[in-house]
Parts: sequence; C-alpha cells; structure tokens
Amino acid sequence: MDQHAADFLKVAAEEHWNVMTYWFGQRVRGFGWLFAALFFTGPSVRAADAPADLIVTHARVYTVNVKQPWAEAMAVSGDRITAIGTNAEIEKLRGPKTRVLDAAGKLLLPSFTDCHIHFLEGALTLTQVDLNGVASIAEAKKRVKEFADAHPNAPWIMGRGWSYEIFGKAALPDRRYLDAVVPDRPVYLVGFDGHTSWVNSKALAVTGITRDTPNPPHGEIVKDEKGDPTGALMEDADDLVAGKAPKPTRAEQLDALRLGMREANRVGLVRLHSASNSQDTIGDLQNLDTYDELRRAGQLTIRMYAAANQPAPALTPEQIAVMEKARQQYHDDWISAGAVKFFMDGVVESHTAAMLTPYSDDPSKSGELRWDESKYKQAVTELDKRGFQIFTHSIGERAVRVTFDAYEQAAKVNGTSDRRHRIEHIETISAQDIPRFGKLGVIPSFQPLHAEPNADTLNVWAKNAGPDRASRGWPWQSIAKSGGRLAFGSDWPVVTLNPWHGVQNALTRQTQAGKPRGGWLPEQRLTLEQAIEGYTLGAAFAGHRETSEGSLEPGKLADFIILDRDLFNTSANEVYKTQVLMTVAGGKVVYQSAAFLETHRPESKSGGNAQ
Repeated sequence: MDQHAADFLKVAAEEHWNVMTYWFGQRVRGFGWLFAALFFTGPSVRAADAPADLIVTHARVYTVNVKQPWAEAMAVSGDRITAIGTNAEIEKLRGPKTRVLDAAGKLLLPSFTDCHIHFLEGALTLTQVDLNGVASIAEAKKRVKEFADAHPNAPWIMGRGWSYEIFGKAALPDRRYLDAVVPDRPVYLVGFDGHTSWVNSKALAVTGITRDTPNPPHGEIVKDEKGDPTGALMEDADDLVAGKAPKPTRAEQLDALRLGMREANRVGLVRLHSASNSQDTIGDLQNLDTYDELRRAGQLTIRMYAAANQPAPALTPEQIAVMEKARQQYHDDWISAGAVKFFMDGVVESHTAAMLTPYSDDPSKSGELRWDESKYKQAVTELDKRGFQIFTHSIGERAVRVTFDAYEQAAKVNGTSDRRHRIEHIETISAQDIPRFGKLGVIPSFQPLHAEPNADTLNVWAKNAGPDRASRGWPWQSIAKSGGRLAFGSDWPVVTLNPWHGVQNALTRQTQAGKPRGGWLPEQRLTLEQAIEGYTLGAAFAGHRETSEGSLEPGKLADFIILDRDLFNTSANEVYKTQVLMTVAGGKVVYQSAAFLETHRPESKSGGNAQ
C-alpha cells in the first residue's frame, strides 16, 4: 500500500461519513466503510499479542456488543482497545511496563455520549445565576439577589433555569419581580427550555424595548393589558436582549469550557454532539478553534462533534462555504464538523411548537413553522447532496411530519442513503409517522429527562397539548419497536447534563419521588439495556462512529467508565444516584473520584505509580 492510500484510509476511519463523501462522493461511501473496518480491525486485534499499555481486571464489563455482551477484563494499547476477555486471558498481555487496574468487581461500561448539548452555553451558565429547580418566585428572587450581591461589579446579572410553573396560571414571568431585587442593573434570565427569557425594567430600557417596539419574526414581546412589556420575551424576541448583553471574552470561554469538561467527565461523558443554538450560520463552528486551543495545550478531555446553524429563510452559497471549510479543517476523533442544525418550530409550553391541529387549551393557536416548507426542503436536499448530516429541532407533530417529508424527498432526489439525518426532541408525533424513523433511516434524537413527569410536563405541557397528543408524548418504545434507532442526550443547559438522571427516567418515566405510580405512559418505558445503548452505541451510530466508538471491542477507542454500583442489580428508582468512579478517554484517565483514586490507583507490575 502506498503512503497516499494509507493516509486516506486513516483519515477515512477518523471521520468516515463526511470526509469520505467529500473525497469520493456518495456512490463509494459504503466501500470506504469496509476499507476502514478492515484497515483498523485486523491490526488492532493482532496487536493483542504484544504487551498492553493498560489492563483492567476483575471488572464486570458490559460491552454493549451483542456478540460478547459480558467480560471480566480489558486490554488497552495507545488509545485503542486491543482485547476483551476473561481475567486469565487479559493477564497474559501484562508486560513489565503495563499499568494494571483492579476494578474490584465494579461495573465497567463504554463512556457515554450526549447527542444533543449546547456545551459552551451550558459551561458559561456554571458561572451565572442557577435557577434550575426553583419552586417559587420568592426562591428565584432570592437566588438572583444573592448572586447580584456577590458580584457587585458585574455589569449584567445573567442566568438560566426557571420554569413556567412557578408563575402560576399566567405561566410567564414579569419584570416587577426582578425590579424588586435588582433595580439598577440589567437582569437577563433564560428559561429552562431556552425559548422564553425573563428580564427586568433596566434590561428593557438598556436595549430600547418599549410598548412601541414591534415583535420580530418568530418572536413575541409579551405585553400587559396597558400595552407595556411585561419582561417576558418569547422565541426570537430574546435576541433583542441577547444581542446587547455582554459577550464572554476568549479567556472566559476557555475557563468555562474547562469547568464544563470537568463536569462532563465527572458524570461519564466523553463524546458530545453540540447542537448549535446560535442565530447566525457559523453557530457552534465558531467555537472549534477554542476547543483546538485546549487540545494543543493538552487540556481537551471531551470529543466534540459540532453542528453549524442554518437560519431561515434560505440556504446561501456563503453559508455552504463556511460549513465546507469547517468540515475540511476539523474531521478527527477529537474535533469534527459536518452537521447542520435547523429550527423548525418552538415548544409546547409557549404554544410555538407547530401542530397539525389547534392547541387544546387555546384553539386560536396551532404554532408555526419557522421555515417556509418549500425552502426548507430545498436546503435539506442541497445539504444532503453535499454529504452533511442534518439535525432538525422538531417538537410539534406538524414540524415532525414536514421534517420527515424533507428527508424523504432529499434521499429520492439525490439517490442517497444512510445519511442518518436526525429529528431532535419529538415531543409530539402523529401515530402514522412513528414507523417512518425505521423506514427512512432517520435518527430519533431524544433527551429522556425532558419527559420527566414533573409539574411542567403534567400541568402546562399536557394541558396545552391535549389528551390525544399527550398519549404519544416522547414515544421511545413505540419508535424502537417500529425500527427506529434511539440516540440520547440532555439538551444541557435545558436540564442537567448528568446522564444518570436521563437513564432513570427512561426506565421509570417517574419523578425521583416515584410519581405517578406506575409511570407516565408506562408502555413507553425502556429496558436498562436500551437506555444504556441510547447513550453509547446508539449515540455512536447517530454520529456515524459506531465502527470506532459506542461499545467495548478490539479496535475501538478506549473510552470507558467505571461506576460505583451495578446498574443491573440496582432499583430503577435509585439509578439517578449513580456516581462515576473513573472516566477514561483514549486510554487516559480524565476523571477519577478521590475515594477511587486512593484504593484503585493503577500501578505497573513493579508497583510504581502509573498515572
């Protein structure tokens, strides 16, 4: 094999779906997968004859590989797994310099992937007012005041996490509550779902929002009976404030990302699919050089797959050029581009999710599509032809159907297959559309914790959606049984990025307090195996990386986690308490708990510290 061919195969395996499409086009893409598999699987398995760099023994290894679901031990060389087997088999791979980790019977899994996260945005919230979980307006005011008092020099007070339910029947915030605690500085607080913001009078004044300010397209400045802004900004009206709020410096971004990576690794995450939330085309692509700076400094501990944003009303050549450049520049195991994010609608709670029929609680509203349907289909077809993977935020049943129609049309027009375009969220869906995931090969990208039946879901969400639509809320099992391949994430900072809360809700569809009894729509609950796969091999499949990630097999990346409990012998209502003892990315420890470090420090055969 000449050097040119070897170089090509190496790159193809690292980012096979978009790079191979870029070089050879869709027609030879299937062959590229075969070549990559042959090139890597063969040598990596044969390498198991040599001493390993690291072996993990006495573990309860759940591999997520149907051909070998359970094992006792694993060997790693470089950043790859070289062997999986019994303790005796793996012990044969110990050499004089091999690091040895005795897992003492703990459960070992592939590391988790978060398939839908706004990572930099979430990381920045770690330094802002945290309103997640507040149960009342009084508690929200208290947290805002405490933060403002602790940061007297902050020009703005910013934060996130409040829920509609705390505002009672109105379900929307009011500036007066914030004026009472911070009257002299702008306060800008994004709701838990990212679709409505809460600001005080100072923020309205600074940004020039008055009773005469018109609503932007796809947005609403909520006003009271006198016509004055209330301080609630829905959908794109948020941009009127967000555009004038202080932007983080490069140093602040880097510091926030370091905090975010530590938190991600702490809960067992190694791979993230960053779903752009920006309103300009570059979206999350603008952050890739920041991640690259961390990599060059040896500080990058998460693998990032970033999506560009595709804003309405139409796709332009300039936008395509930005996406193509990013895909060519970033296409390896650690940083990659090649996905494009569309917003098709809003959310059920604010009546902005696009429905096929009117909302039950307000028949005058049925939501609206953020894209003209024909222009959306044109954009999807063009991007599909160019080999991009498409994520579309579609929550309402009409938005979901239009997204399916666009994906189906693109495949027919372009003659493409296995693009694995995705629908994000899918909170409501028509029964006749459920089988289309399996039929069309579309990925249902869910965030299991969104379906937690807390007060917002049971009261605001279900009331707005109505009983018929609510009967198909987050239909995980129905989609899986019809052939859909589930992929899971968090949507952080909408909810916690801790996946164990999501795993528990996938199993129970109950609050942590065990309500409702028997679970909300219990027929949609998943098995533990299904839930784990949604965060591992299913997630890898959703990112075109199942040949190198998602399960523990020879030749795949050595990304794995060790847990404090055996999930297969844990009550489903206790899963959220799971603690990660160790997270390994590419054969390197990127997180370990203090207690685990003291009792399970990997050592070489001679007893030296292997860290």
